[in-house]
Amino acid sequence: MKVICDRAALLDAVNLVSGVVASRSPKPQLTCIKLEASKGDGAGRVTLSGTDGEVSLCLSTSNVEVQKEGAFLVPADKIRQIASAESDPTLTLSAKDDSCVITASHSKYTVYGPNAGDFPKIPEFPTDDSGADIFALSADTLGTLITRTVFSTARENSRYAINGVLLKRAGKKIEMVATDGRRLALARGASETSGGEGSSCIVPTKALTVAGRLIDDPAANVRIAVTANQIVIAYAGGDDAPETVLASRLVEGTFPPYEDVIPKDQDKKATFDVELLASAVRRASLLTNEESRGVRMHFDKGNSTLTLKSRAPEAGEANIDVEIAGYEGDDIEIGFNPQFISEALKIIPDKQILIEMKSANKPGLIKAGPDFLYVVMPVNLQ
Repeated sequence: MKVICDRAALLDAVNLVSGVVASRSPKPQLTCIKLEASKGDGAGRVTLSGTDGEVSLCLSTSNVEVQKEGAFLVPADKIRQIASAESDPTLTLSAKDDSCVITASHSKYTVYGPNAGDFPKIPEFPTDDSGADIFALSADTLGTLITRTVFSTARENSRYAINGVLLKRAGKKIEMVATDGRRLALARGASETSGGEGSSCIVPTKALTVAGRLIDDPAANVRIAVTANQIVIAYAGGDDAPETVLASRLVEGTFPPYEDVIPKDQDKKATFDVELLASAVRRASLLTNEESRGVRMHFDKGNSTLTLKSRAPEAGEANIDVEIAGYEGDDIEIGFNPQFISEALKIIPDKQILIEMKSANKPGLIKAGPDFLYVVMPVNLQ
């Protein structure tokens, strides 16, 4: 195999595929990227594939000149480091047996890798008669759903089901839900197709994070297939290139009954300018620490003001006022983890949000338009 690659295009592709490659594994092929060169009718293309055994990704780049077809495995970290370190516009990659030679104008690297035949088979997008639930949605919708949920997933929790995001489709309605037990994010969207009975599955956070990075054209359509044990996401390729395909095993287990967590009888409602509130929460969090992670929030209807108070022993205290754009209900004082509030405000594009509350020991509810809500548990402030 021998190819001449546009270095920047190669680096972009390697960075994307590296997102699914295992950082370490007893199986060395899972720490590698498979590069497969084919000539086709034109100058040719190189297809890059990677997997950690759970999540896999296959994509192509046509910014290459294929002089000899073939395939080889190269450690993902090494090819990424080399492509990043070089400044030449092109790199020449030639492979024979278990070694790959990467050449620039003033550099030559020989990198060893496992045999390409040891690389596992990458899942393909299921056919229409496979029994999978197949539907399409815009890349923009998919990106919005991912952004509004993945930040709330648990990290390495023993309750495996909440280490991922619940994806539900019924007709054209799509919901994605994530929780770590202390907060819950729910985002809604619509698919372009409504056929079939729909589906419900739990998608690993890693797979969705990579899925968001693969969005290049927000107006493009993305195809999704859900089977009994995996999800496959296909992105249309440009200039007659094959689709980029991301596949992942699903998380086993039962997602918590999230509908029961969403408050429905909140009688205190405050409307805020998102940027003003985000700034106030960020400043109040400056004087918190691991022992006092909460910020006390006093909603004053008479003065249309929210006062945020924080205190860290031996560090000091903060007192921040922010204007309430609109308020219904009685005054209330409640404590929240400022990080949880800030993370939600970062992903809301709307100019205003609504915060609904019941009492100091009941969860708060943040709403942004009809398609996003966020439940956050209060913290006890003594």
